[in-house]
Formats: sequence, structure tokens, C-alpha cells
Amino acid sequence: MHHRPIGIFQHASDVPPGYFELWLRAQRLPYIVIHPYRGDAVPMSAESFSGLCFMGGPMSANDRLPWIDAELRLIRAADTARVPVIGHCLGGQLLAKSLGARVVRYTVKEIGWGEVNIVDVPLAREWLGDDAPLTIEMFQWHGDAFELPAGARNFLASHLCERQAYIIDRGDCAHIGMQFHCEMTPEVIRAWLDDPDAAPEIEEERRLTGGPGVKDAERMMENAAARCARMNELAARIYSRWGRGLRGG
Repeated sequence: MHHRPIGIFQHASDVPPGYFELWLRAQRLPYIVIHPYRGDAVPMSAESFSGLCFMGGPMSANDRLPWIDAELRLIRAADTARVPVIGHCLGGQLLAKSLGARVVRYTVKEIGWGEVNIVDVPLAREWLGDDAPLTIEMFQWHGDAFELPAGARNFLASHLCERQAYIIDRGDCAHIGMQFHCEMTPEVIRAWLDDPDAAPEIEEERRLTGGPGVKDAERMMENAAARCARMNELAARIYSRWGRGLRGG
């Protein structure tokens, strides 16, 4: 059915598609990974893709980087062409911004494992399944936050950041923007913690705000395999629901 690939936009060398790529392989869905930060061209049209996925990254959706403007244009083109978009963290912010919502520097950073709660039960059932727990542990690493585009419905919230996952339903497809990183694997968490900027970022956040949303590196790796497995199981449900809108042909 799906001959067109899913286009995955990776924004930094250590922010790979992670579990999203593993899920695509398990579903035998074709995909290509595009690296705009390394100079890969951002396509003008979404017509050659069955869906588009935007990953996270250390930059802000408001940064004046030429490829960010190009991606915002591409997301709008995808929306017009009814090609479904999924955004992880920065990707969710780019989706919101492309459709007219603001992305703002948030009052606190969320870094590490944290609980998100279902705030729209019917929508959460559709995207997470009937048996999803009301409180879910997700991995976070963000300093910005999105406001909601017109027509978007948010269904998950943390106690520090109320917009964590929103849906824009276009009938034949649906876009989803997420603030958390449900695509994380233990290997990617380890790589982020090994980044020389990680510890200073956590220390600075504690100095500035007291760090209510920040966890220690050791805590982030605690039972990481089991925690990622639980999170990825919910990610697979999100990806499957999103995948219903993939364009064939």
C-alpha cells in the first residue's frame, strides 16, 4: 500500500528517530532520514511522502535558521496536501508554529522522567487505547513550550506544563504534536547525558528556578530499559493511530 516513504527530519547528530525508526521497521514502512543541520535540502513539496516526522533538537523553533523556515513551509504544504505530520518535542513546536501558534520560552525546564496525565479521556482512548493508565511516565527535555494551533485538542498534561500532546484532525489524516520524547531508548538517554552541555544545563536550571522539573542523571538511567519499554509501548499506539492517515500510492 505505502510506496512513498515517510520523511524523518533529524535536527542534531545525537537526536535520532530512536524507537520511531524501530517501529517503522517492524511495520515494514519505508522511510528516509533527512539532516537539514548538515546541509540536506528540505523539500518544497510533501507530495512524494506518505507522512512526515520531525524530531527534537537543542535549537528553538524561533531560531532564525534557514532550514527551520523551510520546514515550517513544508509542514504547511503537508497540511494542505493532507500528508500527516508527527512532531516530537521541537517537532511538535514546529508543527504548532507552522499553523499559527506561538512557541514560548517556558517558565521552567522539564528534564528527565516525569508524569503526564490524561486530560481528554475520549481523545486519549483513541490515541493510547482503552486500557491506558490515567498517569503515564514520559521522558522530557525541553525549555520551550507550544501554544495550541486553531482546532487543536490537547489530551495530555504534566503538572508543570499543561500542553503535552495535541491532535489536529483533518478527517482523512491527523497531525500530532508532542512535548515529550516517547521515542527515547536507553542508548539515546545515555548519549544525551554524555553530552558536555547536559550537566551545566541541569545545574543552571536548578540555580535559576530551583529545578522543579529536573532529574539527576543517575535517576534518568535508573531502570531505563524497563521504563523505555513501557513508554515505547504507548508510543507504538500513538504511531499506529497516526499511521492510519499515511498516504498510499
